[in-house]
Amino acid sequence: MQIAIVKYNAGNIRSVVNALQRIGCNPVITDSPEALMSADKIIFPGQGAAGETMKYLKEHNIDRLIRALRQPVLGICIGQQLMCRHSEEDNTDCLGIFPVDVKRFVPTDSSEKVPAMGWNNIHNLKTGLFEHVGEDDFVYFVHSYYVPVCNYTIAEADYTLPFSAALRKDNFYATQFHPEKSGSVGEQILRNFIECI
Repeated sequence: MQIAIVKYNAGNIRSVVNALQRIGCNPVITDSPEALMSADKIIFPGQGAAGETMKYLKEHNIDRLIRALRQPVLGICIGQQLMCRHSEEDNTDCLGIFPVDVKRFVPTDSSEKVPAMGWNNIHNLKTGLFEHVGEDDFVYFVHSYYVPVCNYTIAEADYTLPFSAALRKDNFYATQFHPEKSGSVGEQILRNFIECI
């Protein structure tokens, strides 16, 4: 099975590679349309700013390429946010795969820091992406923006308000949290994406 990671101007790609290697996969990092279209599974990870990242994707025609993918795709962190319609970060029009908008956290008291950083539990788990993952298991988040709970939500978490910890539409899956930084739970989620989706 060929696993491809979308190569673009985002951080955190190497840690995703390392996590996949720990579960026995040897992914390729590529921006080649041919390599991405022919891969069995695609991962679209990253850390970065929405505006700058979307500009890069458009300049390199990666935005159209991602929308055209028909095999299972997993977006991670900024990958999830960029798969949405619009982000309040830099007032950015995104890929529009999920017809929902990304919002900035607005703390309700001084104990709520932005970015939200650290371990948080996930619940209301749906689809095979969460096979053998327990309700209220903990995963690792780092984010200032969130996707509201919507019709595409397949996992929820709470920070200032309930939000989408994961999304799914057709062949597109996405997590706001970092499975590659989430220990055995994250490894199970990556294994599920590779083996069960």
